[in-house]
Amino acid sequence: MIQGTGSGAGKSLITAALCRIFKDEGVAVAPFKAQNMALNSYITLEGGEIGRAQALQAEAAKIEPTVDMNPILLKASGEMGSQVIIHGKVHSTMKAQEYYSFKKTAWEAVKTSFDRLSEKYELIIMEGAGSPAEINLMDVDIVNMSMAKHAKAPVILVGDIDKGGVFASLYGTVKLLGKSSSHIKGFVINKFRGDVEILRPGLEMIKDRTGKPVIGVLPYIKDIGLPEEDGLALQKISNFKFQISNHARIKIVIVKLQYISNFTDFDPFACEPDVELIYSTNPADIENADMVIVPGSKNTVKDLMFLKESGLDGSIKKAFAKGIHIIGMCGGYQMLGKKIYDPHCVESPHKEIDGIGLLDIETAFDKEKTTCRVEAILNGKWGNGLMGNSEVKTIHRFTDSPIHRLKGYEIHMGQSRGDIGLFRLKRRMGEWVNGSVTGSQIHRFADSEVIDGSKNENCWGTYIHGIFENDSFRREIINHARETKGLDALSSTTSYSDIKDKAIDSLAHIVKENIDMDFIKKIIGL
Repeated sequence: MIQGTGSGAGKSLITAALCRIFKDEGVAVAPFKAQNMALNSYITLEGGEIGRAQALQAEAAKIEPTVDMNPILLKASGEMGSQVIIHGKVHSTMKAQEYYSFKKTAWEAVKTSFDRLSEKYELIIMEGAGSPAEINLMDVDIVNMSMAKHAKAPVILVGDIDKGGVFASLYGTVKLLGKSSSHIKGFVINKFRGDVEILRPGLEMIKDRTGKPVIGVLPYIKDIGLPEEDGLALQKISNFKFQISNHARIKIVIVKLQYISNFTDFDPFACEPDVELIYSTNPADIENADMVIVPGSKNTVKDLMFLKESGLDGSIKKAFAKGIHIIGMCGGYQMLGKKIYDPHCVESPHKEIDGIGLLDIETAFDKEKTTCRVEAILNGKWGNGLMGNSEVKTIHRFTDSPIHRLKGYEIHMGQSRGDIGLFRLKRRMGEWVNGSVTGSQIHRFADSEVIDGSKNENCWGTYIHGIFENDSFRREIINHARETKGLDALSSTTSYSDIKDKAIDSLAHIVKENIDMDFIKKIIGL
């Protein structure tokens, strides 16, 4: 088990690296995180929602992600509390005290998933959450030491030296844990800059004081090229420029919402040589972009109100009037419509609110969440190129064209109606494993076809997460923005999946070179 002295210590990526290392050595390995709090989520083949980090770790292990790899996902929804997702499906929305009272049920769900996963794989690399030494929460812990004890798993504790005070945080964690610290077998210091020889006296002293060795010092990696775990990364990003190259660049501005979710949707743009990607709430950025994207949100109504109160809705309308390409993703798609109805007060006390009004759609929230993998084809109003307005191109069947045949996934509470029909979706429902404490049952669902997406001149929106991971589609979108700006289109297509896989290999190599792998193999019995 990889635990950390706090959030952002590097647990997720180290877990991913170890998954790749052991997979490459022929071990059947899988990741596991009992409980994750994240707004970046992913949909498994069976239609279950898990943390994006566990999906990446499964990718590192070269296996298909399942709900058992992250049995409990918490998605913060502001004053409403957190949406509690168990075995991939929404259970309820709870405030902190309600959830802590729910511990016994949650713990049973966690154990069910872990035991089921244990039957399939030789090795499970578990990830903790936050710090295991939150002394006010130890009695309700189901993700750190309680999980290590249940799995009889040795623990490696990771400390972030870039934040400062790494020895104090390692030592303090051990002392606060008391007897439970016996599960910790060694330390890893992460994000080190400089000469490791200068650090060496401290490594010896922390071993003397705790009896536990430092088994590795990992260097600070500026641009790892892999999706970040959650909004912690965006706290450091304001007008941060991801990409600079010699190409004439297209400036893409992601509106930095207060409850932004699934911002990993836009990571593929950062891999393009001619894209400058910015997260911003600066009106000047929005009004002078080449493309503006309103992203997904865990609280669409609150973020829509934020846009109105800050005047950013006006900036988006000005950008639209100037011919700037406007794209809405999921919650952003809903915001760009005319109305949002919330009759059951799923997200807020507001039962009705006006949208920004650029798309001729209305959205009604319901109590059921749509979660499924999809295949999509372009289905209408794209015309000249993908973003043209001249003539309607309708494709009535799935084709093999990389531009016309797309893959992604849906995660949304609302259903939209109105001028819809950009895409024809085939929802892949697969089979659902009900892993409740009363037993496991398999339910099979038939695929279904629906239409999705709306377009009005230079504005369009969709529910399809992951749509920009389709390389040819992404390049076509960028090229149309280039042509609008009077720039030549680029013919080369960047393979996002290849870039991501090479980044995992690179991360695994760094970890393997800087951590005592023999020590790790010894404590897990390999």
